[in-house]
Amino acid sequence: MLKFELNNTAKGYLFISVSVLAMANVYIFSKASLNLIHISQFGVYWFGFGIIYNLIFNRKNLKLSLLKPIIRKYGFLISGIGILEVLGTSSFFFALKTMSNPALISFFSNVTPVFVTILGISVLKEHFNFIEIIGIILAITGSFIIAYNPGLEVRDNYYKALILIIFSGLSFSVSTILSKHNIKNISPSILSINRAIFLFFTSLIFLFITQNSLIIPVKAFLLVSAGSFLGPFLAAIAGYSALKYIEASKSSVIGSSKALFVLLSSWLFFSMIPTTYQLTGGLISVFGIFVLASGKKLIYKKVKKKI
Repeated sequence: MLKFELNNTAKGYLFISVSVLAMANVYIFSKASLNLIHISQFGVYWFGFGIIYNLIFNRKNLKLSLLKPIIRKYGFLISGIGILEVLGTSSFFFALKTMSNPALISFFSNVTPVFVTILGISVLKEHFNFIEIIGIILAITGSFIIAYNPGLEVRDNYYKALILIIFSGLSFSVSTILSKHNIKNISPSILSINRAIFLFFTSLIFLFITQNSLIIPVKAFLLVSAGSFLGPFLAAIAGYSALKYIEASKSSVIGSSKALFVLLSSWLFFSMIPTTYQLTGGLISVFGIFVLASGKKLIYKKVKKKI
């Protein structure tokens, strides 16, 4: 029985690791693409390709005959999760637009794993031992340190941006909890394409409002098509798959470590040298994740020795 649980846990860690690595590389493609095209154009192609990739690689699970009973029974819930993803994503980008310095947004966006942990314990009744709690605190603290930027000025739009980013974190947190609670009934492939569809149509509406063209440079098209495979497809489906095997809180906390890999990607591809405190935060975050992942094993070994 114990062996089976550990195998499932290992699967969960593997899936969330894939999601984290994919998201870290998404930064490269999205940043390079947004330097060439408007965000509305980016959204349409980014999530449009996401839908295509999901349909190609999950065609067996996305057959109409299989989808009909699930949509009939869980259609309202699936739509709710999609709307929450749109609200979370939109609020995040509006916060970026409101606050002139994106470093503050990056700092406060780390509240998401805190919200997920609170909701996971209170709603899903997730339990953690003392060692795992220490790991969670270290991992979240590390991600805050990575995003911290000393000497930032607090401007008039600070509180507006703060409210938006907190709302974004809450939206993503509730979406994660709902997905975790229903992951046995709604497959990761359905949740992944559902997210891409909702964000695609939101981007399409935004494109018409801003009156931008669907025609984009070839280079941008290639960057978006490659990056979309990593983001709306691979990172999304791996993230949802992780929820099948590990707690939502663990998944979100480990997911916050993507900040460290974004630092590494920025250094490798954009020559952006990380600061000392960012490297320190990264080490604390990685150590926290190691403690979190080892928590149950350490407690089990301690109990076994006493026996």
